[in-house]
Amino acid sequence: MDTVDRSREQPTPDGTAAVFDLPGLVELVVERMQDVSPRPLSTAQLRAVIALDHHDGLNLRTLAELLGSTPPLVSRLCDRLEAVGFLERLPSTRSRRELVLRLSERGRGYLREVRARRRENIEAVLEKMTPAGRAALAAGLREYHAAGTGDEVGHGAP
Repeated sequence: MDTVDRSREQPTPDGTAAVFDLPGLVELVVERMQDVSPRPLSTAQLRAVIALDHHDGLNLRTLAELLGSTPPLVSRLCDRLEAVGFLERLPSTRSRRELVLRLSERGRGYLREVRARRRENIEAVLEKMTPAGRAALAAGLREYHAAGTGDEVGHGAP
C-alpha cells in the first residue's frame, strides 16, 4: 500500500489543509501507539484484554458485543488468551451454563507493561514539543474526547 507523506503540507489561510489532514494525523498517532504493544498479543487480543480490564467478569456474549465481533470468534480469541495465561474462565454465580471471563494477574501485569511503554513513548514525544504546542494539543484532545463522548467541553478549563 502506497503512503503519501503530507507532513510538509502547508495550511491554507483558512486552515483547510490542516483540518483535511487531521484524521490522517490522528490515525498515525494511534498506529504508533499500537506499535508499543509487546508480543505475544495481536491487536484484537489486546482490545479484549483492555475490555476485560474495564469490565471485569464479562460473559462471552457481552465481550463479543463490546468488541463488535461474534461469540465464536471471541471464544477462539479467549482460548488463545487463556493459553498464554492472560485469561481465566470461571463459573458464573448467576447461571451454571455460563462462564465469567477475568484477566489473570499475568494479564494485568502485561497490560500495566503496555500502558507504561505507551506513557514513556508519549512523554518522550511531548518533551520535544514546545509548551505552546503541548497546551494546544491538550486543549484539542480535551475537545476531541468531549465530542466523542458527548460531554460538554469546558472552555475555561486548563
